[in-house]
This record gives sequence, C-alpha cells and structure tokens, in this order.
Amino acid sequence: MGLKGVRQRRGRKAEEAAASFLETQGYKIIARNFRCPWGELDVVALDGQEVVFVEVRSVTSLVFGPPQGSVDRRKRERLRRLALYFLQQRGWQNRPCRFDVLAVRLDRQERPMYIEHLKGAF
Repeated sequence: MGLKGVRQRRGRKAEEAAASFLETQGYKIIARNFRCPWGELDVVALDGQEVVFVEVRSVTSLVFGPPQGSVDRRKRERLRRLALYFLQQRGWQNRPCRFDVLAVRLDRQERPMYIEHLKGAF
C-alpha cells in the first residue's frame, strides 16, 4: 500500500473514532464524508439544535505540531463554503451552527490514543 493509501486508511480510522466519541458525548451524527464539487466535510452532527461541522485531524506523532494546527485560513474558508452548501441543501440556513476540530492521535497500530475536542475552533 502506498503512502496515499496509508493516509486514507489512517484518516478513516480517525474519523470513525471521532464519530464514536461524538456519539458518546450526546451528538447525533447526520453526515459523514459529505462530498460536493468543492470538497468534503468529515462529520456533520447535531448538538441539540446546533449544527456542528467537524474537521477531523489525525497524527501518529506531534513532531510537526498538533493536528488542529493544519486547519489554516484557506482550509477554514473552504469548510465555510461547504457548510453553507450543506445548510442550503437541507433548508437549514437559519439554524445555529459552529465549526469544531477533533484532533485524534493514533498509535503505531492506528488505534486512537487520545481525542481532543476543540469546540468553536473557528
């Protein structure tokens, strides 16, 4: 398996761990890997009536810094456009929403070691 395949597999494992974590915190998952022409939303959930767009970041090492540090201005703008599209598709333009980042650290066997939930990250 090439590097791209390894990254995709790790990403899927981190997203699975993130979705499970959110469910244990009382969130209702309404979409995973929502795709449109401009990109993909990792997880969309409801926290009560609030729509939460969750960007999942994963790492196996902190050598390059924490995973949430990779959500730069450009990525945040893309996520905002995707979220607006998602809300419009469901007629939810007037619902409260926020953007969270879930940082998932994986061990060498790609099991989650810890999950850090940054509510209202941007």
